[in-house]
Amino acid sequence: MLEKEISPAVIKRLPRYYRYLGELLENHVDRISSQGLSERMQVTASQIRQDLNNFGGFGQQGYGYNVENLYKEIGKILGLDQVNPFIIIGAGNLGQALANYQDFEKSGFQVVGIFDVNPRLVGLTVRGVEVRIIDELEDFIKEHNIKIAALTLPKMMAPQMAQDLVSWGIEAFWNFAPVDLQLPKEVVVENMHLAESLMTLSYNRTHKV
Repeated sequence: MLEKEISPAVIKRLPRYYRYLGELLENHVDRISSQGLSERMQVTASQIRQDLNNFGGFGQQGYGYNVENLYKEIGKILGLDQVNPFIIIGAGNLGQALANYQDFEKSGFQVVGIFDVNPRLVGLTVRGVEVRIIDELEDFIKEHNIKIAALTLPKMMAPQMAQDLVSWGIEAFWNFAPVDLQLPKEVVVENMHLAESLMTLSYNRTHKV
């Protein structure tokens, strides 16, 4: 089903569908039409139907969508029907903030390791996960079969660390370092360049109509 080429814009909207459907479940809503979902998400009903049709549709004419079923199906599409363990490289303020974020578990993600080069941070526990020295990183990845890493490192350290991580088995990066990683095409990278996002916010505020 997922072998067809899916637009990046559609993929970007899937987590929003998942979040809104989760809120509907919390409010004990059993079913919703594409129009009802449209009013909540500020996406047209036709766009919602087109997006979901990429994966089979899931709706019934005259009934709409079963909220629980659609929530589960989108979760499967996003790979959230299983626990996704990941590690954080960099135990500074940002790394610790990520490790403290409680909603990861709700979305199927679990922080299982935090690593840093600073020996003064080693032994610190963040939400039950102990910070380890970076020297233990390779063995930890291979022993626990880790495939996802979040990088909260300085710009100069991130590129080489990313290459090392790939050689040890990491297949996907959540990159907070302010640098573009040059990695093999099969490696998945989701960049979270905070300063660039703030600049975009500034532009949109400055040039809003």
